[in-house]
Amino acid sequence: MGFGILLFSLLSFITGVDTPGDRPRAELLFVGDAMQHQAQLDRAKELGGGKSYDYSGCFTLIAPEITAADYAVCNLEVPLGGGPSYTGYPCFSAPDSYAQALKDAGFDLFLTANNHCLDRRDKAARRTLVALDSLGVDHIGTYHNAAQREQLVPFIKDINGFKVGFLNYTYGTNGIEPMEGVEVSLIDRDKMADEMRRTREAGAEILVVTIHWGVEYVLLQNRNQENIAQFLIDNGADLIIGGHPHVIQPMKVVRNEKENKDVLLVYSLGNFISNMKTADTRGGALVRATIERDETGKARFKEANYDTFFSAKPAGGSTNFTVIPSWMPEHIPAAQKAHWQLYDRGAQRIFDTHNINVPRKHK
Repeated sequence: MGFGILLFSLLSFITGVDTPGDRPRAELLFVGDAMQHQAQLDRAKELGGGKSYDYSGCFTLIAPEITAADYAVCNLEVPLGGGPSYTGYPCFSAPDSYAQALKDAGFDLFLTANNHCLDRRDKAARRTLVALDSLGVDHIGTYHNAAQREQLVPFIKDINGFKVGFLNYTYGTNGIEPMEGVEVSLIDRDKMADEMRRTREAGAEILVVTIHWGVEYVLLQNRNQENIAQFLIDNGADLIIGGHPHVIQPMKVVRNEKENKDVLLVYSLGNFISNMKTADTRGGALVRATIERDETGKARFKEANYDTFFSAKPAGGSTNFTVIPSWMPEHIPAAQKAHWQLYDRGAQRIFDTHNINVPRKHK
């Protein structure tokens, strides 16, 4: 019997009461794509006096929300190339201080399987893993080689007594193939099913699949995403969290009748921070998912909610690109409020129309 189940049983025995509020639970938080375009790099270098890259202030407003979760996840959509120069689109490379700022904001797990992970080829992909290890953060999705993937998957984290398994996959790498054996977790049904099974067999009570998919700038999921999602549900996923389109897409709680459980399906969380310019790309969403033990002590996904945020551009002085929660509109620079309203109202229309049982927390 796991520690969480044992504790739950002991508390129920002592109190003689089994109410939902007494049950062990944990909150997982997810955001989308953490980008570094050239303007972001230039501003960070300017604030660092030309000698370093300063990201202080980028996540100050959103950090309390991130750290309040028991475990927080972001998609690191840039290799940490090591310099001396760094670049934005189309072939990204960012300094280690960017990942440090994300860690300081409260992120625990960095996803690295995305279409930009090989932008600076195998050397930078491997260096990214070394840099994340040096920061002491969890990361999944790319590996030094196939042997390391076999060694590190399954990845299971103990979160408040829940054994939560995480997997990460991408549709591709922009046509760049590994030349020196770097391993990227690609969307391959046989491989995904095998790793999901192995993760369960290794003791995962909750199975989270994070996936890079879909069509960029399209606000609704496509048939391919729906088919893959159903495949993941059929193979036992409890949470499916998507990214890549750089815009938000709907969130749903769907029923797995075979296993008699609810599953959280998020098609895209959009951008976390970026220098993108079109209205729908100026922000993103975060989703909070609660896992709980039922009356038998079994771990299950319980419920989810979301909020949105805006990626504000520097507004003079010492300001940097800043993630501003939509429930803090007073912090949005006056010159950018119209951009925020366009983004947030557009996102709200999609969520109001298409979300199923995933409400907004802050109205």
